[in-house]
Amino acid sequence: MIWYVLAGVIVTVGLLGTVLPVIPGTMLIFAGLFLAAWAGQFAYVGAVGLTIIGILAVLAFVADLVASLLGAKRVGASPQALVGATIGGLIGLFLGIPGLILGPFIGAVGGELLARGRLRHAGKVGFGTWVGLVFAAVVKVVIAFMMIATFLIFYLMNGA
Repeated sequence: MIWYVLAGVIVTVGLLGTVLPVIPGTMLIFAGLFLAAWAGQFAYVGAVGLTIIGILAVLAFVADLVASLLGAKRVGASPQALVGATIGGLIGLFLGIPGLILGPFIGAVGGELLARGRLRHAGKVGFGTWVGLVFAAVVKVVIAFMMIATFLIFYLMNGA
């Protein structure tokens, strides 16, 4: 019983992490669901269900990594802006929530200014990067609920 409670706590923290960038949300959800499957000796949710949930977790992780790059690219960002967004995002990881929110924006703006020197266009590129981050957050929330729904479907299908 304690394992199920712990699994529930981990999944709940993971759900928070889908909107709080400092917490690896979907990876925690996967860990919590895996723990719950293990606690049930994989009788209700086994390899197939966990594989589907794992693939969804990886998709969420990839969406999170590439979203700011795609947002920047969509508004005509230079290669330097894309590199800047990546570097800004990586540096932002160490600066908490403000760094995670502003890092890709500042990096994209800086890279675009180095490439083209036009402030208005650089601001547009930075905004596109930020929109990409918001899009990634929405995608992560949707995927998180898909992961939980997949677990519940397998759990209920197998006689729980």
